[in-house]
Amino acid sequence: MEKNNKKVLRSWAIFDWANSAYSLVISTAIFPTYFVKATPPVIDLFGFSFSNAALYSFSVSFSYIIIAALSPILSGIADISGRRMFFLKTFTLIGSLNCMALYFFNGAADLWWLGTTAFILATIGFAGSLVFYDSYLPIIATEDQYDRVSAKGYSYGYIGSVLLLIFILFMIQKPEWFDIEDAYLPSRIGFLLVGLWWIGFAQITFKNLPKDNRTSIRKGFISSGYTEIRKVFKDAIHRSDVMRFLIGFFLYSAGVQTVIYLATIFAEQELHMETGELILVVLIIQLIAIAGAMFFARLSGFMGNRNTLIIQIVIWIFICVLAYFTQSKMMFYLTAALVGLVLGGIQALSRATYSKLLLKENAETDVTSYFSLYDVLYKLSIVGGTLLFGVVYQMTGNMRYAVLVLASLFLTSIFFIAKVKVVSRSSIKQ
Repeated sequence: MEKNNKKVLRSWAIFDWANSAYSLVISTAIFPTYFVKATPPVIDLFGFSFSNAALYSFSVSFSYIIIAALSPILSGIADISGRRMFFLKTFTLIGSLNCMALYFFNGAADLWWLGTTAFILATIGFAGSLVFYDSYLPIIATEDQYDRVSAKGYSYGYIGSVLLLIFILFMIQKPEWFDIEDAYLPSRIGFLLVGLWWIGFAQITFKNLPKDNRTSIRKGFISSGYTEIRKVFKDAIHRSDVMRFLIGFFLYSAGVQTVIYLATIFAEQELHMETGELILVVLIIQLIAIAGAMFFARLSGFMGNRNTLIIQIVIWIFICVLAYFTQSKMMFYLTAALVGLVLGGIQALSRATYSKLLLKENAETDVTSYFSLYDVLYKLSIVGGTLLFGVVYQMTGNMRYAVLVLASLFLTSIFFIAKVKVVSRSSIKQ
């Protein structure tokens, strides 16, 4: 396929528009605090008692343990059988249908298992689609366009998800406009809309990205994915810049993704913010993130990917320390604004930087496998971050200590990222 085709690049970015509704509404803005309100304060599971906030954190961890274990198998199947698009569609369907299933999670005390299960499956659907989605970037765009196209995808995602969130916000804040009396119903309708939004707009992506070139699935396809991951990992060990980046990426991603999943629960429990205030926080993050992603994409052209990443990580450290000392809602709004500034930028630049490193190290012949390794580490970072947060909170009963621990992850990541040398084919000085 011809690279840098505007229609194809736009269709690729629209998938961010589609699935970011999950990221914003389900994982960030509404579902976390809805889960805490719609479940008993203490839940007994497998002979242990968990606070509902800790159970939510562990649910995120469990979701990503499953998908991290499945990813090598799925990548192996995709590589062997040429079914990249098939699995992109499959995981999108799993994710969107389970978002819709959350409509039936109506706050009844005995339905906590439904909310937990549907959330886990929706998260698996979301996370499972990303390895196949990300692996399309080097196929449809040239290296000099990675930063711009990657940032465009995140920007599309922020804009689309904010539009949907604003509508859901109106339902929550003004239920009488929609003749709604049940306090839980606006959020439940929102979960349903997320699933429809996701599967609906994804059809544009499915239609215009390169089609699968299917072949028969051979024996050994299950082990081939793990074999390929081990092979790529062993190869990456000898590519010092790739390995340093991956270690640093794992550490700072653990911090970033834990903040995304648990920020609203922190605000609700530590600062007693109401639903409307929490959604305002998320809107601040999302709107600033649109500009932040583009700003840091441009900044990387002047300062290089490595230096730009370090600047963003330092800001994340400051965010964690600021959150630890935050006592007022106004201070939390300021912290949210800083999160927005670096949230989209660090994710978009990470994806683009990794693509550049693969080109630099002549690893582009095995792009899907290298992105599979990247994706597994990304998912394991979420497991590590949310487990660490959940354990510290379960032990201390204080989320502020858990947030401070996240700062140490960001600080350690700088040690590895600072040693990465990124030399692009466009001769941008790094």
